[in-house]
Amino acid sequence: MDMINDATQVARHEAQRQGAGSKAQPGREYLSFRLGAEEYGIDILKVQEIRSYEPPTRIANAPAFLKGVINLRGVIVPVVDLRVKFGCDAEINAITAVIVLGVKGRVIGAVVDSVSDVLELPHEAVKPAPSMGSVVDTSHLIGIATVAERMLILMDIESLMSSADLGVIDAAG
Repeated sequence: MDMINDATQVARHEAQRQGAGSKAQPGREYLSFRLGAEEYGIDILKVQEIRSYEPPTRIANAPAFLKGVINLRGVIVPVVDLRVKFGCDAEINAITAVIVLGVKGRVIGAVVDSVSDVLELPHEAVKPAPSMGSVVDTSHLIGIATVAERMLILMDIESLMSSADLGVIDAAG
């Protein structure tokens, strides 16, 4: 899978969709990706590009989920391993990807097991995330969608990246 070409196709598709000028209110588009056995989705408008995994430069005393930083065309970008953050196996292989995100004016890389596709979900397909009390923090979830036979967990990536426990972006930023 050529992730750079995939990202280019995603960007072209988004530009065509925005340029269509349709008056109908479509659902939102989400980039789907895997973390362990689960499939997640994030708002496509937060995605800048998708890259193959390259080992970042480690930062001393950083938490395990902060893999380090990469130089992306002159911009130093922190790289967060969402697999480590969510307790999944974090094996690097040929399909491991870095989703480069634009969140609150900052650029952040998020390591995922693989990137699947872009899905347009109608508003009615997205159900609220169930409340699980204090056992599971669902504050970073937008909801859950069913696509064919798949369950897609929709993540509020902006909220997650600015959360106190991740600390990659200032919450006020």
